[in-house]
Amino acid sequence: MRPAHVIAAAGAVIASLSLLSACGKDDAAGGKSGAIAVTATDSSCEVGAKSGAAGATTFKVTNKGSQVNELEILAPDGKIVSERENIGPGTGAEITVSLSAGTYKVLCSAGMTGRGPSQTFTVTGKGKATDPRLDAAVASYRIYIGEQVDDTLAKTKKFAASVKKGDMAGAKAEFAPSRFGWEAIEPVAESFGDIDPKVDTREADLEKNQKWTGWHQIEKALWKTGSLKGEGPYADDLVNEIGILKQRVGTASITATSMANGAKELLDEVATGKITGEEDTFSHTDLSDFKANVDGAQKAFELLKPVVQERDAALTSDLTDEFAKVQKLLTKYEKGDGYVSYDTVGKSQRKELSDEVNALAEPLSKLAGVVAK
Repeated sequence: MRPAHVIAAAGAVIASLSLLSACGKDDAAGGKSGAIAVTATDSSCEVGAKSGAAGATTFKVTNKGSQVNELEILAPDGKIVSERENIGPGTGAEITVSLSAGTYKVLCSAGMTGRGPSQTFTVTGKGKATDPRLDAAVASYRIYIGEQVDDTLAKTKKFAASVKKGDMAGAKAEFAPSRFGWEAIEPVAESFGDIDPKVDTREADLEKNQKWTGWHQIEKALWKTGSLKGEGPYADDLVNEIGILKQRVGTASITATSMANGAKELLDEVATGKITGEEDTFSHTDLSDFKANVDGAQKAFELLKPVVQERDAALTSDLTDEFAKVQKLLTKYEKGDGYVSYDTVGKSQRKELSDEVNALAEPLSKLAGVVAK
């Protein structure tokens, strides 16, 4: 989650993604679409219904506040079922989720702090039986998530060892690889809200009196401060937090629609941090994170593809083509086992990358709706 003052710099990119669409008259009332209207302001979160039936549920949010907002759907155990970030003032967005019986919270977070007012939403009934192919996709995605967490933990341990030895060259080489698995499953990793701020907070994201820890704190020491003195405890803390993620990731709430929404969130991550160069501001290793986000989104799509192909062949074709184009473009920037420093990527080249992300984001925003049919 990125605070509003950080998001503002990426506003032009986000707006061009067609991820946010203004809500019309019908939408504001729940309207013809059957979506549940949510009205967010800087201090309130009004939900147009207090309850609903189990199954696919669409929330359509309108931001009438002055700050960038975020909509979160929280499960009974407090974990994030799904979220929609970067909802600018005067704009709207929608999110489709699959909900089983239980009491949920619909939370609006002005400034995208992960906190804010919420309303209770009660789900009853059993819902319709899910397509067994979607159940299989979720099961396979859980395996993929486990693999990415294992990869992150192993590479972070190696990175931390170099940091503790004072090996600047080794730690620099291991920084981007240690983050790759995390970035590939970032929506799931972020659902554990107590871990994300400790491992992936950027300097510009820090709140007042917040202790800065994690990858980016060490990144600054490597590329700006030029000294690893005193960084050992930070490295140990980073390994410890990824270890906690490994223990807990099996409890993450995952459905076919959350996979589809997560794929879109990963493209949002590209737009708000990687394209702009704000993610790895000291190391300029943004293209590695870019690749991880795209790979993670594509994995979710590929697992859902058999069902999507049957329900919307045109969308399947568009997504297959657009993922291929983005992946092909990224190969232009490969260097050895990684990528060129992002500060060497010129303005016109960044625009080319942005245009390809835009072209992929538009059809990807339709994926959850098709999965939920």
